[in-house]
Formats: sequence, C-alpha cells, structure tokens
Amino acid sequence: MSQPMTQQRLQPLMRETASQTAGPYVHIGLAPLQTGLNVFENNFGSVLTNDQTQGQRIRIEGRVFDGIGTVLKDVLIESWQANAQGKYAHPADQQPGKSVDVNFRGWGRSCTDFDSGLYSFSTVKPGLVVGRNGRFMAPHINLWIVARGINLGLNTRLYFGDEAQANSKDAVLNLIEWEARRATLVAQRQDDTTPADGAVVYRFDIRLQGEGETVFFDI
Repeated sequence: MSQPMTQQRLQPLMRETASQTAGPYVHIGLAPLQTGLNVFENNFGSVLTNDQTQGQRIRIEGRVFDGIGTVLKDVLIESWQANAQGKYAHPADQQPGKSVDVNFRGWGRSCTDFDSGLYSFSTVKPGLVVGRNGRFMAPHINLWIVARGINLGLNTRLYFGDEAQANSKDAVLNLIEWEARRATLVAQRQDDTTPADGAVVYRFDIRLQGEGETVFFDI
C-alpha cells in the first residue's frame, strides 16, 4: 500500500536535530548556589550526610582534565552510591539483611570550583554490594560528568585504593583487561590531609581524553 502523498513529500525535508553540549550555563541551571543565585527551594549539593548518618565519613576531591592536561572549571558531577551497609536508597535494591539509612541521601551534585577546578563530595564510605545475579561489587561510587564539549554525560565509577582485596573480586573491575586502565577508577587515600570534621580524604582525578584517560561506561 502506498504512503499518503503528504507524508511522501515531508520525508525528504526531515533532518537530524543539531546536537548541543552542556553549555556555559550548566551551573546556573543545575547548581545555581555556586553562581550566587538562590532560586530553588531545595538545592542539591555535595554534602550527602548529616549528624545522624551511619558510617565512616569521607571526602572525595579531585579535578577534571581535558585531552591536553588542562584543568576544566565548568564541570558538573553527580554521584550515586550505597550507604555504609552497602544498601542503595532505591526499591530495586532487594539485598537481604540490609536497611536504608534515612539520614543518608545517597545522591549528590558537585561543581568544579571556578578558580581551582576542584570538586568535592562529603559522604560516607559505601559498603560491599551484591548486585544482579549475585555479582560481587567492591565499595564504589557511581559518577556522571557533564561539561562544555560533552554531548552525552559520561558515566564512570570510583573505587578505593585501600580496598585492594575487595577490588580484586569486583565484577566490573575484572571486565577491564589492562591493570593501567583499571587504575584510572581507583581513588587514593590522602593521609596527609584531614578536614576539620575528621573525614578521610580520597583523591580522584578524572581525565576525559589522552594519556591516562579514565574508563567510562556505556550505560
């Protein structure tokens, strides 16, 4: 059966919509407090805890570099993680024997500092997670990165350098063949740095391209 004449005529005029990156206003739209604008009733920030949150306090900090090693200063990073027991605040997490911590959000948003390029999250160290099909996952934090020049947000994971035994059994890390590539997902503990709240600091730099490029996942 032939198509209507109107549809036949319109089809050649259809063109792919132009793609756009996050643009220079990502902070204004998603993290306005960093630009001095208090426009939202609830601002999503980089502090995932309160005084009642269970678990070891940690601080994640680092910078984002482009392919030639330049520090980017207009990047937004979102985090999603399990609590100290290894339980996600999501109904899809059906792990037995673990409970949700009502004082832990599990999700955060951080922007790189306009001057230094440094981002940070104040959170707790996540516990071990048993995922789909009984897959073992070492303590980790899921990260999503957007910035100018990135058409689609980049997904990666942060693991902990002082969890070597757990990392060696992690289902995702073991999918990465080369040790040097796995190392791009491992944050290193900074014992010479202690914030006022006594948190343990982990350094995690993200490299978008070039030498030492961070492993990103197609999700």
